[in-house]
Amino acid sequence: MAEIVQQRLEDRIPGLEQLERVGLFTKKEVRLVIKKSTALEYKLHRPMLRKEDFITYIEYEIGVLELIKKRRLRIGYNFKKDEIEFPIMSRISSVFRRATAKWKDDLQLWLSHVAFCKKWNMKTQVSKVFLSLLAIHPDKPALWIMAAKCEMEDRNSSESARHLFLRALRFHPKNKKVYLEYFRMELMHAEKLRRQQKELEQAEMAMVTAKTSLCTITDAEFVLSFLNIAALFDFTKELQEMILQDLQNKYANDPLTWDYMAKCELEAGLGAEMGAELQSTKEKASDTVRREERSCLVYEEGLKSLQTEAMWTCYATFCWNRFKRKTNVTELKEKVKVLQSTGDADGATRVAVAATKRFSQSVETWSCSLQTLMELGSANVDELFQEALKHVNPKVTLLTSIGSGAAFWHIMYFFLNKFINILASTVPAVSMEVKKKYLDWSYTTGGYKKARQTFRRCSSFTCEHPFKNITLESTDSLKMSNIRDYYERALREFGSSDEDLWLDYIKEERGPHGQAENSGSIHWRAMKSLEGECVERFVTKYTLLQTGHI
Repeated sequence: MAEIVQQRLEDRIPGLEQLERVGLFTKKEVRLVIKKSTALEYKLHRPMLRKEDFITYIEYEIGVLELIKKRRLRIGYNFKKDEIEFPIMSRISSVFRRATAKWKDDLQLWLSHVAFCKKWNMKTQVSKVFLSLLAIHPDKPALWIMAAKCEMEDRNSSESARHLFLRALRFHPKNKKVYLEYFRMELMHAEKLRRQQKELEQAEMAMVTAKTSLCTITDAEFVLSFLNIAALFDFTKELQEMILQDLQNKYANDPLTWDYMAKCELEAGLGAEMGAELQSTKEKASDTVRREERSCLVYEEGLKSLQTEAMWTCYATFCWNRFKRKTNVTELKEKVKVLQSTGDADGATRVAVAATKRFSQSVETWSCSLQTLMELGSANVDELFQEALKHVNPKVTLLTSIGSGAAFWHIMYFFLNKFINILASTVPAVSMEVKKKYLDWSYTTGGYKKARQTFRRCSSFTCEHPFKNITLESTDSLKMSNIRDYYERALREFGSSDEDLWLDYIKEERGPHGQAENSGSIHWRAMKSLEGECVERFVTKYTLLQTGHI
């Protein structure tokens, strides 16, 4: 074991000498690297291997890479990368391979290897990692899709992507997601060829893919998914017509078909309407009514042959949504304004309350009425607010609709002093919105120190609140220790489901006041903590971050 470790340490010497020679590391730092590396190497070659030792080794080496990158930027030196970085990258990849060979079922370990290769532009290595991964886990469709996307987007190889999708379909012949992503890939490839002005039969391969997929999976919802993807590309008119024809012929007894056709009638005149320059408000309203009537006729035609609960639900939902769009608060505001100007406070209050009963699903109406009662100093504000929470979706927050004028700040003061505890226990979604506004209000009225006190008082902030406090911290004092504390608080609560939180933390550390060497360990923690599709989204966004696209 000692001979192997000694040999690996000797292999490091040329790179470390170059680091010292070009001024990226000092002699003392080189000695520290050798000392740390020796300890890590011995841990990787003892009889009882531990996954944690491999992870620690990888994190340390990534940290060295990040530090070298930061030093290069600082002194403006961009040479000798093949003698300095490349051996380190190769060594990290080798350790990843040993780890994944030992712990084959650890998907996050595999995906961390992929993310590392993408970050440091090791494109060929990414393909090799995916091939090894898929050989062990061919039963996971998401991995096939990730590998194909990598070939298409990172390596610009549509042939390799197509080959992977076809292999995936042999393992998963009934998987909708694989078919949809394969279809999307073929359209992207067709669009690329079209833009390059190469000869192309109008999305021929995409047409073939669509026909094969629609014959394999017979499902109206699946067909509509194909239509939505095709609509994203401007050269698929013929393809969309083919898919629509297939929908009408095969799925006439599915409510989704009639629902889609009815909504198409509603949207049919939108393009012409948007292009009309001198169309009056009255003409626009008449045109909207005509399109709504045509949509209703489609629903009624469907009901002649399809008298089912699902069909009636589609029709009723359409009518209800259109009805809600017609709710107009302008007339209410004008009437209230007139009554207030004449001193008729009771009349204004009655109108405001009556409006909430007439349009109980309208957030704007509730907001307008609450504003009115607050301005009048009415004692019924608290009762009206609690009533509002029973009728509107808490996520469509009343305070968000009110805005940021004087009335809002008056309401803010009133509610935060009287209802904050009630809201925290009864309507959490609204409570969070109130607290977000509370943080804004604290900063506006008392500056950064008051905002910090507010943040620490409210223990149930969502992850958006640490973001707000991080922004204030960065603006006012640039205290990195506080910023890290806010991120760590947020990650304890949301680290398994919010990939953007991890990415922002990494960006902060790479900023002028952070420590770039910390980003490697943050990335590794993210890969271990995130769950489900969040891992794939994190890997994609992290790659975009590395390439400067976000």
